[in-house]
Amino acid sequence: MDSVVQILKQNNLSVTDGRRKILSLFLNSNGALAHADIEKNTHNHFDRVTVYRTLQSFVDKGIIHTIPTSDNSIKYALCKDECGEGHHHDHHVHLVCTRCGNTFCLDNVVTPAVKLPREYTIQQVEVVVKGVCKSCNNK
Repeated sequence: MDSVVQILKQNNLSVTDGRRKILSLFLNSNGALAHADIEKNTHNHFDRVTVYRTLQSFVDKGIIHTIPTSDNSIKYALCKDECGEGHHHDHHVHLVCTRCGNTFCLDNVVTPAVKLPREYTIQQVEVVVKGVCKSCNNK
């Protein structure tokens, strides 16, 4: 079975053209994608609301996770197998390349443990590092 269809069915999502195309973009991407990247790469076949709702359903199901950016926008990247509906376990560092502008998940670089007082509860830890990616370093 096609991996895109399999992922959608495993997450109890209807297999629609929009979901198939958007999920395919993530599976074929080396880095994170912004909403605008997705609109551009789907050749504007889907309106902004469809793209937004698809991204939100993928986040809710644990298929993709969000990455904050310095300009207060959001990028999205594929989750690993440990994520599930309502439970993201992407405790890794994200690198934003200062040369090419791409954002990458550094899956082997784990975020540090944060210990809060008992009165507080951690919901998510986000670490974003600015630097130069391996592609730009090799130029």
